[in-house]
Amino acid sequence: MAAESYLRGKRILAVDDETDILETIVDILDEARVDTATDYQSASEKIKSGKYDLAILDIMGVDGLKLLEEAVERRIPAVMLTAHAINPESLMASIRKGAIAYLPKESLADLDDLLEQLLAAYAEGRPPWKLLFEKLGDFFDQRFGSGWKEKDKSFWSEFDRSFQVGRGIQERLKHNQKVLDKGI
Repeated sequence: MAAESYLRGKRILAVDDETDILETIVDILDEARVDTATDYQSASEKIKSGKYDLAILDIMGVDGLKLLEEAVERRIPAVMLTAHAINPESLMASIRKGAIAYLPKESLADLDDLLEQLLAAYAEGRPPWKLLFEKLGDFFDQRFGSGWKEKDKSFWSEFDRSFQVGRGIQERLKHNQKVLDKGI
């Protein structure tokens, strides 16, 4: 029996100011229905008016962190995808603002496999960030240098202790109607 595809039939919004990146995402995610936007304004309008199962947001060029806030507010899980903003600060900002993952564009060729695994974890209530660091932890260590977490030790200590990304999860829960209906 084949495993369930978490991408098949999903409606995904991909936002990047580089059209070749968007074309690649559309090609790679051929099981999903992918809408695209190349700028903040059109992406924001799509987030506000559309119904998406996932948003893939570039950080640079399209104000991706602001779009992340809008996606979280609309209860759209969001994955940050970046090349130029690949640094510990934008990684932590993505976590704090509620992204479910932060992917370097270098991993674009594996996007479908990574998203399958991340969406499976998310759907099953497992922390996608734990999976992400199991898959890409070595990449971050090489890119950011050894001991990169030491600069923000308290943040990463709490993160490592629980893998429950405090404010990010709280932010998503504030917009989760199931949780709100329970009065939590």
